[in-house]
Amino acid sequence: MPVETLTSLLNTLPQQGRLRWIGVRPARLTPVQSVEKAILFVGRGIEGDHRFGGRIGSKRQVTLIQYEHLQAVASLLHRDDVAPELARRNLVISGLNLLALKGKQFRIGEVCLEYSGPCEPCSRMESVLGPGGYNAMRGHGGITAKVIVGGTIHVGDAMRAIPSPQSQSSPR
Repeated sequence: MPVETLTSLLNTLPQQGRLRWIGVRPARLTPVQSVEKAILFVGRGIEGDHRFGGRIGSKRQVTLIQYEHLQAVASLLHRDDVAPELARRNLVISGLNLLALKGKQFRIGEVCLEYSGPCEPCSRMESVLGPGGYNAMRGHGGITAKVIVGGTIHVGDAMRAIPSPQSQSSPR
């Protein structure tokens, strides 16, 4: 049996995720609106979101959170669930570990995004989720991404990592 290297393990992400929810925030501090589809633009983010077209090339063009982490946050808050709009992220993804995308590009439908960093919770989580909301979100805040190839995404679209050149040529 071949021995896997850490590099080969980091580059092995065969799972496919699913886009479960899309949200836009029309203005800072306003409620998040749920939508069924969204248009993403290179270097600008999601049309209709308050961050759209802000600092061109910003690392925080799109925010993503794992559906499974919403369940974890709910559990930590002793609730049955946490609605996606309360997390104040743009996209909710299930079935794929978002932190495994560090240093990678990935596709959702026809759009290509690139991991740009963690999406740490802000103090607003305390007021939105109630006492302990900020700490419940720590480690579960998701990631930020930049738009590399724009287009339209729809709830239900598949999500998958784009294999890096070194992972395609690495011996297995």
